[in-house]
Amino acid sequence: MKGGLSVGERVNLIGILWIVSGVLGLFAAFLVAGLLFGLSFIPEIDPEAPGILRWIGFGIGTFLLVLAVPKIVAGIGMLKTREWARVLTLVVSFLSILEFPLGTALAIYSIIILMRDETIQLFRKV
Repeated sequence: MKGGLSVGERVNLIGILWIVSGVLGLFAAFLVAGLLFGLSFIPEIDPEAPGILRWIGFGIGTFLLVLAVPKIVAGIGMLKTREWARVLTLVVSFLSILEFPLGTALAIYSIIILMRDETIQLFRKV
């Protein structure tokens, strides 16, 4: 490749970006859960509201956590050039296409790079 990143550098970049995406997802999970849990302590709301807010915060926080952890695992595996990480990253990429705009961009870039023959060969050599 002339003047561009090598396959290994692109794989490392994808790994780093998925780790960053996963960490931001973890941050969002704890932020949403903490915010809704904190709102449940407002003194002048309906008696049922605190319980509802806590359950919604727990549910959304858990959902975001479940989405974030595979991104981090895939990113770490990509940095170590593991074949299972390439497959996991492809799965995470397809699931992240709807996370417009940054998740979509990262997902499309990952899919394009990870489906190339030279990338597949890189993972098979290790």
